[in-house]
Amino acid sequence: MYAVLVETAGYVPVPLAASDYVELLPAAWRKINAYGVKIGNRTYDCKALTPYRRQHSGVNARNGLWEIHHDPHDVTRVWIRDHLGDGGWILAPWTHLRTAPAPFGEQAWDQARKMLARRGQDPVTEAEIARAAAALLDKAERGPARGKEERRDRKAAARARAAAAAGPSVPEEAAQPPGQQVPPAWDDGEDDDGPLADVIPLGIFDAREEAKKWW
Repeated sequence: MYAVLVETAGYVPVPLAASDYVELLPAAWRKINAYGVKIGNRTYDCKALTPYRRQHSGVNARNGLWEIHHDPHDVTRVWIRDHLGDGGWILAPWTHLRTAPAPFGEQAWDQARKMLARRGQDPVTEAEIARAAAALLDKAERGPARGKEERRDRKAAARARAAAAAGPSVPEEAAQPPGQQVPPAWDDGEDDDGPLADVIPLGIFDAREEAKKWW
């Protein structure tokens, strides 16, 4: 019936809001520890998490763990659902963001770990992997690759740079902490006293009237 109604009356395409993008990102369930949360051996933390450290999320089906959404193409931040508050999102940045300021994804992170393992440096610390990932991105700018492993490193770095050049997948309004939203591009901060366009309301869909048109 829904398909028939859409075919008859059409639909209104509505762009996704910033919160919708976050909702569609991959989810993981973690504890909020004293140091923050761990995703992919990376630590994320912020002051907003302080009241929730070592606390039960209230989600019994998940044994009190907290829902965390993350972007596989940008490891610089994660979003933690505020289960005990309004159900919104808490933005937590990566604690080693200054070590590798250029955005990159899970693939570059994993390749950096493999690169260190080839050198006999496994296990390694989070800071060491962050530095190796930053070096991996720099390596893409230096001449042709030599050897199979180095070509793999260059490919991972090239993909990471392409993802960084494309910009964040989540709109800026979701990337900013509450109260620090960036105004849209069309908002120049000045009031416009010009005349407003006429508002033409859409008619209310009446299934009975539409049904008469099928015959």
